[in-house]
Amino acid sequence: MTGQKIIQPTNRFRNNAKSVGIGNSFWDMSERNGLAGIVAELHDGILRTEAGHEFVNFSCCSYLDLDSHPKVIQGAIDALRKYGVLDHCIPRSRVQIPALLELEASLGELFAADAISAISASVASAGLLPLIASGHLGNGTRPLMIFDKNCHVSMAQAKPMCADETEVVTSRHHDLDFIEDRCKEYGQVWYICDGSDSLGGYAPVKELAVLQDRYGLQVYYDDSHSTSAFGPRGIGYVRSTIPVLNDRTIVVTTLNKAFGTSGAAILLDGHPHETLRVIERFAGALSYSQPLNTAAVGAGLASAEIHRTDELTALQRRLQDRIALFDARIRTEQSGTTFPIRLVPVDDATVIEAGRRVFEAGFYVSPVFFPIVARGTAGLRVMMRAGHTDEQIRELCAVLAEVGAPSVAQSCEGAGS
Repeated sequence: MTGQKIIQPTNRFRNNAKSVGIGNSFWDMSERNGLAGIVAELHDGILRTEAGHEFVNFSCCSYLDLDSHPKVIQGAIDALRKYGVLDHCIPRSRVQIPALLELEASLGELFAADAISAISASVASAGLLPLIASGHLGNGTRPLMIFDKNCHVSMAQAKPMCADETEVVTSRHHDLDFIEDRCKEYGQVWYICDGSDSLGGYAPVKELAVLQDRYGLQVYYDDSHSTSAFGPRGIGYVRSTIPVLNDRTIVVTTLNKAFGTSGAAILLDGHPHETLRVIERFAGALSYSQPLNTAAVGAGLASAEIHRTDELTALQRRLQDRIALFDARIRTEQSGTTFPIRLVPVDDATVIEAGRRVFEAGFYVSPVFFPIVARGTAGLRVMMRAGHTDEQIRELCAVLAEVGAPSVAQSCEGAGS
């Protein structure tokens, strides 16, 4: 039909046409090469496809392997038997089972914070960030919200909702000068970023704390990738690094990764009881009939108890040993850090082929490409776990070197030539 209006998107905060148009070709290539949509069963740490191909997974976020810990599995079973219901489907603001409060009390003691549970970190961010924008998680003033350019999509997707409530801008990755300049211009500023990101980096927590003290900057961290894997009792990078914990810092973390269970925790310090109730009642899906199910609560209680024992320290130490063993063989920008993720650089044109060769050799590492990473910065993302053996690490490194990964030996040879 003629005469109909054509909608022109503003694309101020997202551009699906660009992301899908470019990124989908990489996903299609991944699928054609058997690197996406894999279906496999897990047996004693080895995955096996229906066709019989066996491989070790180096693309899993369960860094301490607590998701298969017998006590965690038993905790889920015990909770189901005790309460006799899988999912008490009603908003928690109306009715909730005692186990949910028990879990939040346990997490609160473990992480030394007021803890609110959610079914995922994405749900938590989608609910909390608009309340920050409207001033309801502050002093009532609508703040300038600065989203880090590289912040995870679970936070970045909230930009349009926040922009309906306040002014939203995007900064370059951890651009401290930009943040400080905005603090001088605006009476209230929030910075939204990852405390530990999915590509192997940490936020400048100490430097941001200086701006928090100097200007009253408030910071929203997603510290999902370091929780449990880092810090005393697994409190994560942010909470073990920041000098002062107060109501100018909010930390969201998943319980699905190194914690080994399901759901997420919102960690707050110094907020009044009324603020906690606003979150419970108005933070998007947190106020729906979607609390953590009973099995997840029971598993979470069991994992929290493991975090209070020397076993967690031993698992963290074993994970660091695996990381050091990898770094001794393959050189990456993350080498020498405590982070369990390494990004092995590979050209955009060859990253899928490299991933396929590694998979055929018996190891799965994720090829990452736009929009997961910036165009021209593709690579193979290696995620190490405490449960990996020395032999598996060595064999993976040998395969990565064969497909062109920069080895430490090559680096040393180049330095001596």
